[in-house]
Amino acid sequence: MKKRFAESELIINGDGSIFHLHLKPGQIANKLVLVGDPGRVNIVASHFDTKECEVSNREFHTITGTYKGKRVTCISHGIGCDNIDIVMNELDALVNIDFNTREEKDEHTTLELVRIGTCGGLQPYTPVGTFVCSEKSIGFDGLLNFYAGRNDICDLEFERVFRDYMRWGSLLCAPYVVNCNKELLSRINQGDMVNGVTISCGGFYGPQGRELRIPLADSHQNEKIERFEFDGYRITNFEMESSALSGLSRLLGHKAMTVCMVVANRLAQEANVEYKNSIDTLIQKVLDRI
Repeated sequence: MKKRFAESELIINGDGSIFHLHLKPGQIANKLVLVGDPGRVNIVASHFDTKECEVSNREFHTITGTYKGKRVTCISHGIGCDNIDIVMNELDALVNIDFNTREEKDEHTTLELVRIGTCGGLQPYTPVGTFVCSEKSIGFDGLLNFYAGRNDICDLEFERVFRDYMRWGSLLCAPYVVNCNKELLSRINQGDMVNGVTISCGGFYGPQGRELRIPLADSHQNEKIERFEFDGYRITNFEMESSALSGLSRLLGHKAMTVCMVVANRLAQEANVEYKNSIDTLIQKVLDRI
């Protein structure tokens, strides 16, 4: 017997759209570009040849159209892994749950999702302007720990070594380590980007080692992170969403990855706040390769 999703679990608005995204089944493509900033959706869509639909609600702004013969959706997710939890579950529901019967469809639809973002570089070989693909993501947010099956898709040995090395505090969420989709990674990175290990943080300041008026619980956190090495991998950058995107996508049977442009290098203590024009190069590369 098929599982039926109750109204309290799958919330459908009066117009037939899903609760937060306000999208209806059929309004998204199987190829999606995700961005944090709702305003950046218009920048991505400016490259589209045609525009099919546009929907906005809160920080979630969506445009579906065509790019060089491909049907593509660009959607903004806002900031943080908590928002990725909403976006991924609702995008999956739009293609894999029948909104009329509230039952899972017999045939699974696989989405391809590439998140384009900005990040802070942590190594000398990730200076400002570098495009970094999150081959592995370390989630400081704890989101994936709420889902069954997390151990089946995570790199448990990497987690253990990292946790022991950092002397992980008992008050912190247990970190999880998850790989992006390898096929999608090889398609997006054609030798002009850096593959790396990304830490997804639950905040921009303290969780990323920034200290303003509140002292940090571990003042040496970033120094330890910069020195960490395991199985040939080093941690390349900080951002706030890639771990949840890769983890939930793997659990739901989708292909996903994150590629970010470094706008600040924590090691060199340099930043570029005028990055919005140069990120257009990255947008075009992703649109060509997705």
